[in-house]
Order: sequence, then C-alpha cells, then structure tokens
Amino acid sequence: MSRRFLYAMFVALPVLAGAVVHSQGPASQSGPSVDQMRRAVSQLRNTRIAVPRDYDALTAEQQAYVRGILTGPRGDISAPLGVMMVSPGLGDLAQRAMAYARFSGREGFGSVPPKLNELAILMVGKYWSANYVWNAHHNYAVQMGLPREIVDAILAGRRPARMEKDVEAVYDFCNELLTTRKVNDATLQNAKAVLGGDRGVVDLVGTLALYQLTAMMVVVDQSPLPEGVKPYF
Repeated sequence: MSRRFLYAMFVALPVLAGAVVHSQGPASQSGPSVDQMRRAVSQLRNTRIAVPRDYDALTAEQQAYVRGILTGPRGDISAPLGVMMVSPGLGDLAQRAMAYARFSGREGFGSVPPKLNELAILMVGKYWSANYVWNAHHNYAVQMGLPREIVDAILAGRRPARMEKDVEAVYDFCNELLTTRKVNDATLQNAKAVLGGDRGVVDLVGTLALYQLTAMMVVVDQSPLPEGVKPYF
C-alpha cells in the first residue's frame, strides 16, 4: 500500500464522516471566521512543546490546519491538536481521522456506538495515565450512556463488577489488546457480535490507535488540566 494511497484515504475521511457531522459544529458551513480562529489559537495552553498562540504569526499551512479543525464538529482546539500545530501536515491527517472516530457514530456513519467508543477512549486514557484525555472524556462517556460505576472502576484500575453484554465485550477486547498485545478468538468473536461484524472491530481498533496518539501527545507535552482540576493519575 503506497504512501500516496494512505494520504488520499485520510484526506477523504471528512467525506466518509459526512456533511451531517460537519453541520453539527459551531462554525457555519462557510467555515470559522478569522476572529474565531484567532481566539482558538490564543487559548492554547500547552507546556513543553512550543505551540504558537498568535494566529497571525502562523504559517499558511498552520492556518489551514486551524480552519480544518474548526470547520468540523469541534468548538475549539484541544491540547493534543494544539501540540500537533508544530507539524500541521501530521496534525491535519490526525484530526480528520479522530473526528471520524469520535463523532461520526452519532450520525450513523461510524459502526461503534458512542458509549462504546468512549469506553475505548477511557481505557486508553487510563493505560497511558493521560490526565488530559481522561478529563476530556469521563463525563462525556456518561452522557453517552456509559454507567458512572464503570467509569469509576476503570479509573481505579479494576474490572467493573457489572457490565451489559455490549460493554463487557468491548471492555474485554480493549483490555486484552492493550495489556497483552493480542486478542484471542473468543474475545474477537464476542466483539464482532456486539459491533456488527468485522467493520466494527476495525473501527474500534482505529479508535484505540488514534487515541493512543492523542494520549502520547499530551503525556509528552504534559498538557495542563483546566484550572482547579486535580490530576487523576
């Protein structure tokens, strides 16, 4: 598989996610205003990576990256996407893929239901002790239908006591893959059964991989939590 094919595949992700996903974002269909982009960049609070905070000082490629983020379903630039501002080519490919992984399921394009997707993201956050990722997702996961007691158990590092069939199948799959770097046949078949087949499994693995990229970015940067929020790990 050539690098050119891979690039074309990732560039096409907004089409796969669908125009409906983009219409849910805060920006109009014509894209964010310059003032919106200036404000988003000025609010970046990364630490160990030298992230620019002046929109007008950005390169044309960086400005295009900011526009791409804010034209999608996000209302701001998260810390990991801010870290990738220094490499906007990588950042743009990553933000498109992550938008597909996180948001497209809400509109019927992705094959992993939002609560199960958030379960996978939380397990990555715990695995990497990524405070920023955990803070960004633990309440949202509950909003998407993941029981609070399951979220609390993951944070504590223990297997949840009670899980519905779909949650248990995805929990076992993610836990096995993250901790043993392999998945046995029974675990795979259980995941296929609750995710609708092979595509669901592939999309789930994609979420795990993409959010490990996110987690590694904020761990390297030591991206700060909002004021008043204590570290979880």
